Amino acid sequence: MIASSQLKSSAFTCSKIIHKSSILHPLARFVTEETVALLFNISVDGIYRIECCRYMVYVHAKGISRFVSYADFPPIVGVNAIALQDFGRWYKRWKSKQAPAFWTKFYTYKFKKAVSVDRLLEWGQLVATVKSVISGAGLQQLREVYAQEKDLMEKF
Repeated sequence: MIASSQLKSSAFTCSKIIHKSSILHPLARFVTEETVALLFNISVDGIYRIECCRYMVYVHAKGISRFVSYADFPPIVGVNAIALQDFGRWYKRWKSKQAPAFWTKFYTYKFKKAVSVDRLLEWGQLVATVKSVISGAGLQQLREVYAQEKDLMEKF
Protein backbone atom coordinates (compact mmCIF):
# COMPACT_ATOMS: atom_id res chain seq x y z
CA MET A 1 0.00 0.00 0.00
CA ILE A 2 1.20 3.49 -0.71
CA ALA A 3 2.14 5.48 2.36
CA SER A 4 0.79 9.01 2.54
CA SER A 5 4.31 10.41 2.72
CA GLN A 6 5.06 8.74 -0.61
CA LEU A 7 2.18 10.54 -2.31
CA LYS A 8 3.32 14.05 -1.40
CA SER A 9 4.71 15.76 -4.43
CA SER A 10 6.62 18.92 -4.97
CA ALA A 11 5.39 21.64 -7.27
CA PHE A 12 8.58 21.04 -9.23
CA THR A 13 8.10 17.30 -9.75
CA CYS A 14 7.93 16.25 -13.39
CA SER A 15 5.44 13.66 -14.51
CA LYS A 16 6.89 10.23 -15.06
CA ILE A 17 4.25 9.53 -17.70
CA ILE A 18 5.57 9.76 -21.24
CA HIS A 19 3.31 9.48 -24.29
CA LYS A 20 5.30 7.60 -26.92
CA SER A 21 2.62 7.53 -29.60
CA SER A 22 1.08 10.44 -31.46
CA ILE A 23 -2.22 8.51 -31.25
CA LEU A 24 -3.42 8.51 -27.65
CA HIS A 25 -5.18 5.36 -26.47
CA PRO A 26 -8.70 6.20 -25.23
CA LEU A 27 -8.04 4.55 -21.86
CA ALA A 28 -4.77 6.45 -21.35
CA ARG A 29 -6.70 9.02 -19.32
CA PHE A 30 -6.85 6.50 -16.46
CA VAL A 31 -3.07 5.94 -16.25
CA THR A 32 -1.55 7.65 -13.20
CA GLU A 33 1.64 7.27 -11.21
CA GLU A 34 -0.41 6.55 -8.10
CA THR A 35 -2.29 3.72 -9.82
CA VAL A 36 0.96 2.16 -11.07
CA ALA A 37 2.45 2.37 -7.57
CA LEU A 38 -0.58 0.64 -6.08
CA LEU A 39 -0.68 -1.96 -8.87
CA PHE A 40 2.92 -3.01 -8.23
CA ASN A 41 2.91 -2.27 -4.49
CA ILE A 42 5.79 0.19 -4.76
CA SER A 43 6.31 3.84 -3.90
CA VAL A 44 5.76 6.54 -6.49
CA ASP A 45 9.43 7.46 -6.00
CA GLY A 46 10.38 3.96 -7.17
CA ILE A 47 8.88 4.59 -10.60
CA TYR A 48 11.41 5.67 -13.22
CA ARG A 49 8.99 6.14 -16.11
CA ILE A 50 5.61 5.11 -17.44
CA GLU A 51 5.48 4.99 -21.22
CA CYS A 52 2.04 5.17 -22.79
CA CYS A 53 2.51 3.42 -26.12
CA ARG A 54 -0.18 2.99 -28.74
CA TYR A 55 -1.63 -0.26 -27.37
CA MET A 56 0.15 -0.95 -24.07
CA VAL A 57 1.68 0.84 -21.10
CA TYR A 58 5.32 0.14 -20.29
CA VAL A 59 6.26 0.52 -16.63
CA HIS A 60 9.91 0.87 -15.66
CA ALA A 61 10.47 1.05 -11.92
CA LYS A 62 12.91 -0.21 -9.34
CA GLY A 63 12.96 -3.98 -9.94
CA ILE A 64 10.10 -3.79 -12.47
CA SER A 65 10.06 -3.73 -16.24
CA ARG A 66 6.59 -4.71 -17.43
CA PHE A 67 3.99 -4.08 -20.07
CA VAL A 68 0.48 -3.48 -18.74
CA SER A 69 -2.78 -3.31 -20.63
CA TYR A 70 -4.66 -0.03 -20.58
CA ALA A 71 -7.72 -2.08 -19.57
CA ASP A 72 -6.06 -2.98 -16.27
CA PHE A 73 -6.21 0.66 -15.13
CA PRO A 74 -9.47 1.47 -13.33
CA PRO A 75 -11.40 4.61 -14.19
CA ILE A 76 -10.63 7.64 -12.04
CA VAL A 77 -12.37 10.82 -10.95
CA GLY A 78 -11.38 14.06 -12.65
CA VAL A 79 -11.01 12.93 -16.25
CA ASN A 80 -13.47 12.48 -19.11
CA ALA A 81 -16.46 10.40 -18.08
CA ILE A 82 -16.65 6.71 -18.86
CA ALA A 83 -17.95 6.03 -22.36
CA LEU A 84 -19.82 2.97 -23.61
CA GLN A 85 -16.82 2.15 -25.83
CA ASP A 86 -14.65 1.85 -22.70
CA PHE A 87 -16.68 -1.15 -21.57
CA GLY A 88 -16.06 -2.79 -24.95
CA ARG A 89 -12.32 -2.24 -24.59
CA TRP A 90 -12.35 -3.71 -21.08
CA TYR A 91 -14.37 -6.78 -22.11
CA LYS A 92 -12.04 -7.40 -25.05
CA ARG A 93 -9.03 -7.46 -22.71
CA TRP A 94 -10.61 -9.39 -19.86
CA LYS A 95 -12.37 -12.03 -22.00
CA SER A 96 -15.23 -11.76 -19.49
CA LYS A 97 -17.38 -9.07 -17.94
CA GLN A 98 -15.44 -8.87 -14.69
CA ALA A 99 -12.78 -6.36 -13.79
CA PRO A 100 -9.47 -7.53 -12.34
CA ALA A 101 -9.36 -7.88 -8.54
CA PHE A 102 -7.01 -4.91 -8.54
CA TRP A 103 -9.95 -2.61 -9.23
CA THR A 104 -11.48 -3.51 -5.87
CA LYS A 105 -8.16 -2.86 -4.15
CA PHE A 106 -7.82 0.46 -5.97
CA TYR A 107 -11.29 1.73 -5.10
CA THR A 108 -10.92 0.56 -1.49
CA TYR A 109 -7.75 2.65 -1.33
CA LYS A 110 -9.48 5.66 -2.89
CA PHE A 111 -12.41 5.45 -0.45
CA LYS A 112 -10.03 5.32 2.51
CA LYS A 113 -7.96 8.25 1.23
CA ALA A 114 -10.90 10.53 0.42
CA VAL A 115 -10.43 13.83 2.23
CA SER A 116 -14.07 14.89 2.27
CA VAL A 117 -17.57 13.48 2.05
CA ASP A 118 -17.94 15.15 -1.36
CA ARG A 119 -14.81 13.45 -2.69
CA LEU A 120 -15.95 10.11 -1.25
CA LEU A 121 -19.29 10.62 -3.01
CA GLU A 122 -17.51 11.28 -6.32
CA TRP A 123 -15.61 8.00 -5.99
CA GLY A 124 -18.80 6.21 -4.94
CA GLN A 125 -20.63 7.52 -8.00
CA LEU A 126 -17.79 6.38 -10.24
CA VAL A 127 -17.90 2.89 -8.73
CA ALA A 128 -21.69 2.85 -9.24
CA THR A 129 -21.04 3.51 -12.94
CA VAL A 130 -18.77 0.46 -13.27
CA LYS A 131 -20.41 -1.80 -10.69
CA SER A 132 -21.60 -4.19 -13.41
CA VAL A 133 -17.98 -5.25 -14.06
CA ILE A 134 -16.93 -5.69 -10.42
CA SER A 135 -17.38 -9.11 -8.81
CA GLY A 136 -20.17 -9.56 -6.27
CA ALA A 137 -17.70 -10.07 -3.43
CA GLY A 138 -15.67 -7.05 -4.53
CA LEU A 139 -18.77 -4.89 -4.74
CA GLN A 140 -19.86 -5.96 -1.27
CA GLN A 141 -16.42 -5.11 0.10
CA LEU A 142 -16.54 -1.69 -1.56
CA ARG A 143 -20.00 -1.00 -0.14
CA GLU A 144 -18.78 -1.82 3.36
CA VAL A 145 -15.66 0.34 3.07
CA TYR A 146 -17.69 3.21 1.59
CA ALA A 147 -20.24 3.06 4.43
CA GLN A 148 -17.49 2.86 7.04
CA GLU A 149 -15.59 5.83 5.62
CA LYS A 150 -18.77 7.87 5.24
CA ASP A 151 -19.70 7.20 8.88
CA LEU A 152 -16.22 8.24 10.03
CA MET A 153 -16.36 11.49 8.04
CA GLU A 154 -19.83 12.41 9.24
CA LYS A 155 -18.77 12.03 12.88
CA PHE A 156 -16.21 14.80 12.45
